[in-house]
This record gives sequence, structure tokens and C-alpha cells, in this order.
Amino acid sequence: MIKVENLHKGFNGEEILKGITTEFHQGKTNLIIGQSGSGKTVFLKCLLGLFTPEQGTIEYNGDAYSTLTQEQQRELRKEMGMVFQGSALFDSMTVAENVMFPLRMFTNQKKKVMMDRVDEVLERVDLQPAKAKYPAEISGGMQKRVAIARAIVNKPKYLFCDEPNSGLDPRSAIMIDNLIQEITRENDITTVINTHDMNSVLEIGENIVFLQKGVLAWQGNHTQIFKTDNEAVTDFVYSSDLFKKVRDAQLKGL
Repeated sequence: MIKVENLHKGFNGEEILKGITTEFHQGKTNLIIGQSGSGKTVFLKCLLGLFTPEQGTIEYNGDAYSTLTQEQQRELRKEMGMVFQGSALFDSMTVAENVMFPLRMFTNQKKKVMMDRVDEVLERVDLQPAKAKYPAEISGGMQKRVAIARAIVNKPKYLFCDEPNSGLDPRSAIMIDNLIQEITRENDITTVINTHDMNSVLEIGENIVFLQKGVLAWQGNHTQIFKTDNEAVTDFVYSSDLFKKVRDAQLKGL
């Protein structure tokens, strides 16, 4: 679990995050949503330890990041996996080499042990046949699965995903959503996803944090979001006629 208390962060005198207090639950897919400029990316980077807040605390399973020594902070970051928006794979490395990279960087394991773990996670994301290929030789959806495999290869306690469905067709996006949710539950990971994808919100939003101008304006799950009377949330989620029809259909069934 990640617990955030009264988090403030700004740049050049402009406050971006304005006293956010929330929790991200272990074993669930936690989504951060909001308009562009709402503070989602800054919030995610604070959670990753890339930005230091001016005020407030972030606790990882009861340990406040700000109270840890530099060595303890480094050890904590080793327990974090990251899926980047553009996958961020190394073009000059094969699929297997990309997935092995965190093991080479952060462990002293023998090559066979590392390769066995790489094979295990590639099997989990259904990419074993592509292990010798290079990123340019596989599809965008497959690249996302490589990024997920790399993010979980070191058995993280925390998984962060920045727009994991960006650039994917709807079918591939749903597959990535389901894969992230399954891996989260299987490994009891605290997963935090920064997304604009409303399909993700409605399908895997087990805990949704809605930011508006740096403030936590609403929090709930994908069922509660259909019933909320928070105007900012409904305007954001149901900005298209299609999603308004989806909401109306859901409300009739509730």
C-alpha cells in the first residue's frame, strides 16, 4: 500500500499539487485520471521519488520515504517497476536482453538464473517466441508487453504505469489492461496507472483518483463512477456521446 498525506509540490512559485491525501491499495489497479495539466504526471513522479514534495508525506507499506536514508531509498526504488508511455525499449537489445536489463543493473545473479527469470516473465506475457527479436521487429502491442515483462522481472512490490495504452488499437489496449490487472492480482502488487483511457477507467478502475487543478476532486471505483454526482468527473469521463450512452445503460442496470 502507498499512503499519501497532504502532498504539495510546485515549480517556480507555481503550486502544482495542492494538499493531496489518498491511498493506493495493494493487489488492486489504482488509476490516476484528470485533464491535461491537472498534476497527474507530477504526482506520479513524486510517487516514484523523482520529485521531492515541499510538504506532506508518502508512505510505502508504512515507511515514509522522506525519513529513509539514501541507501534505504535506493533499496526501495529497486522494489519499483515502471512501464513507460513509449515503452522505452533499447533498440539495440533483443526482447530478452531488454527484459534482463534490470536484473543486470540491480542484482548479482548468475546469467542462467537471470535467463530463467526472463523466460518465466516472457512466458507470462506470451512473448517467449519473440525473445530473440529486436523492438523494431515486433508490433506496438508486443512492445508494451515487453515493457511490462521488464517492469516485473525483478519482482517489484510497486508497479507504476504511465499511459500504458498510448498508441494502441482498442483490442490491444484491452489486452494490456487485462494483463496488468492479472499480474497485479497474481503478485499482490500495488499498481498505479496514470491514464487518459476511459476504457481502462471503466474496465479495471478498482481505485480511481481524479485530480483537478492539483486537487483530489474525487475518489472511488469503476462502479461508483457511474453514480457520482461530481460534475467535474462526469464532464471528464463522459465527454463523448458514446460514453454518455454507456453511463445511461449502466445506470438503468443498477
